Amino acid sequence: MAESSALILPPLSLYIHVPWCVKKCPYCDFNSHKAEENLPEAQYVAALLEDMDTDLAWLKQQGVSPRPIHSIFIGGGTPSLLSVQAYEDLFRGLKQRVEFIDNIEITMEANPGTFEAEKFKGYRQLGINRLSIGIQSFQDHQLKHLGRIHNSAEAIKAAGMAKDAGFDNFNLDLMHGLPDQSLENALDDLKKAIELKPTHLSWYQLTIEPNTEFFKRPPILPQDETLWAIQEAGQALLAQHGFEQYEISAYAQANKQAQHNLNYWQFGDYLGIGAGAHGKVSIPASELSPSKIYRTTKTRAPHDYLNQEKNYLSSAQNIELEDRDLEFLMNALRLYQGVPLELFSQRTGLAFDSIKASYDKAVSDGLLEDWESGIIKTTTKGQLFLNELLERFL
Repeated sequence: MAESSALILPPLSLYIHVPWCVKKCPYCDFNSHKAEENLPEAQYVAALLEDMDTDLAWLKQQGVSPRPIHSIFIGGGTPSLLSVQAYEDLFRGLKQRVEFIDNIEITMEANPGTFEAEKFKGYRQLGINRLSIGIQSFQDHQLKHLGRIHNSAEAIKAAGMAKDAGFDNFNLDLMHGLPDQSLENALDDLKKAIELKPTHLSWYQLTIEPNTEFFKRPPILPQDETLWAIQEAGQALLAQHGFEQYEISAYAQANKQAQHNLNYWQFGDYLGIGAGAHGKVSIPASELSPSKIYRTTKTRAPHDYLNQEKNYLSSAQNIELEDRDLEFLMNALRLYQGVPLELFSQRTGLAFDSIKASYDKAVSDGLLEDWESGIIKTTTKGQLFLNELLERFL
């Protein structure tokens, strides 16, 4: 397949990974490690900035000029284990290297068991303006099953502390389909979350992932009929309270969609710094080279990442031209409102004609909306059968 359209650089975001947690949860397959008694904060911040320098130098070698950062997401692990001073040093260093757009969205993941009032006021004063709080459940027995270090009362308190610290934009992370969970229990969790008045809810079903304790010793999960009933009733409840579903597991109040995640799903670019961080960067075509789109990963283990003799970059895999259409659709079709048709060509370097036959067949089968509307978008049926829909573009 030949490149048939000019690839245009998309917005650039930044993902920062903090790999430490108080303890590892049995369902978690993220790159997280039990925290040492004294975290090497200064050493890690220095490594993050050097990692950023390495990325920027690599982009320069590829002929890509620096461009502003549109959003930042600090994930983990538990980023709220690091001190205010650590983030002050980090942001000072980042701003010396790259420009932040005005009103940039900066999100930090935080767990209720690590909330300290003064600490979060300090985060807010530094410019972190959005929190994603890992609640998971308001039922103490479920929290114990999930290996969480907080209880229900601490979860509720954390949301109040976030508001008191000045966070008027925050997400609550909530699971359903938990061990032996009933429809009534799942909806009770959701009602408690709504009462805390978050601007955004990530509400998703527990899945058993490889390389987790739950995979080795699976809990008994609800039957499919119960899971379907929870999904339907939960979506209706969220809509009733003004939460619009804009992605498979993301629900937001008006104009409060997660800008960082929207950039992911719209096949935007993002640098990833930190132990095990992932990135995606586009390189436009030049006189000497066709365009490239790289997916990058960084050295995973914290002690290796902090070893100055090792490279930060673990891998940089070019997405081949023939795979770009599927990569784009795997992200874009998660968005319930769809994406503009022109984004396909701008962000893949491929003409829409390269997928038109498969797209038209999916339209006739009721899985996709007609592209003549100027939007790439699934139908309600397509949302239910997304995996089968994507297989049509293999």
